[in-house]
Amino acid sequence: MPTAITPAAPSYLRYQKLHHRISASLFVLAAGAKRAMSTGNSSSSGNAGAYTTVKERVTFEREIKKSKFIAIAGPISDERSALSFLSQVRDPRATHNCWAYKVGDQYRSNDDGEPSGTAGKPIHSAIVSSGIDRVMVVVIRAYGGVASECLRNAPTCLVKSKVPMGVEVPFDLLGILYHQLQPFQVEDIKLDYDTGKDGISMVTFKVDFDQAEKLEEAVKANCSRELEFFKH
Repeated sequence: MPTAITPAAPSYLRYQKLHHRISASLFVLAAGAKRAMSTGNSSSSGNAGAYTTVKERVTFEREIKKSKFIAIAGPISDERSALSFLSQVRDPRATHNCWAYKVGDQYRSNDDGEPSGTAGKPIHSAIVSSGIDRVMVVVIRAYGGVASECLRNAPTCLVKSKVPMGVEVPFDLLGILYHQLQPFQVEDIKLDYDTGKDGISMVTFKVDFDQAEKLEEAVKANCSRELEFFKH
């Protein structure tokens, strides 16, 4: 992690006053963001469950005391994609490019030369308050308040993890099985006839984690014979 360096020239009092103004706006904006964006359960592991993230890159600008602040938020999947996002959006001409990101329980932040704890930490706090996961916010010459506003205006989507499933099914019941799979919008359907069992095939697919049990119940209820399901 890059080391935050306290600038020698600017007055600390000026930074402190600016931090107080933005911290006050952060409290109000983060509260609104939390109400607007908390549309699903976040996943700390990233491997199961659902989480809310931003759909696309979004930019928010604000002018405070004749200084222009720009916050850019975007979806990420891990540290590597976060650093890639940072390299794409950072402005080398700007005085500071402060940032923070969160992926489940993992997070990092950086003050980029601002007084320690006055930039990266408020941005991370804004992300946590918004209820949005797998997101990075880069703030050019600004702190948490503008980060909260950026996230509050970002279009989001609820992402559900897919779980792989398989079922052994007789050839004559394949039509019934496929009919039952359609309402659950399963993905990656594959059919294997080479199971070593006469007249039996293996159908594998992926389904939303919270629909797996319902799908199994629906298939069993509409097939005349007992079917064996496999979950990975």
